[in-house]
Amino acid sequence: MPNWGGGAKCGACEKTVYHAEEIQCNGRSFHKTCFLCMGCRKALDSTTVAAHESEIYCKTCYGRKYGPKGIGFGQGAGCLSTDTGDHLGLNLQQGSPKPARPSTPTNPSKFAKKIADVDKCPRCGKSVYAAEKIMGGGKPWHKTCFRCAICGKSLESTNVTDKDGELYCKVCYAKNFGPKGIGFGGLTQVEKKEDE
Repeated sequence: MPNWGGGAKCGACEKTVYHAEEIQCNGRSFHKTCFLCMGCRKALDSTTVAAHESEIYCKTCYGRKYGPKGIGFGQGAGCLSTDTGDHLGLNLQQGSPKPARPSTPTNPSKFAKKIADVDKCPRCGKSVYAAEKIMGGGKPWHKTCFRCAICGKSLESTNVTDKDGELYCKVCYAKNFGPKGIGFGGLTQVEKKEDE
């Protein structure tokens, strides 16, 4: 019998689907507003749809219902989902339920140890975290504390020297700890003659 009512019938609501509002999937037509996941009712598109026989799902619900089950088979990003799909009516959990993990740490000293292991800045004594850490003289420093102890100049790996756990720029280090005498950056010949 010919279809005199216009277009094809919607796979979800069984009403006529006209060309302007038609989405096709697996040879079936749907209204744009009816093209929803049968599990969670999220709107679908060509990149998020996963079809199984006459049913359409988002990729998450499809994986929960028809994907591999058991330990080692992750369900998408992160692979640590504890969602069983019960709220979607998918009834996916197999086997006996596992007991819930305690909400408090089983070994509180482990947490305290992590806090104690944070490096301390030799200049200010505060904790130095990875995002702000600069190594100098074998110790971690804050970027703002990585300065010459004498002149306060900001230091880099090319101009830093250390002595007795303190950082110096090359100029201040040479003036204060380098060799003394004429030609070594200490007293000049003019200054030496004036002293005599």
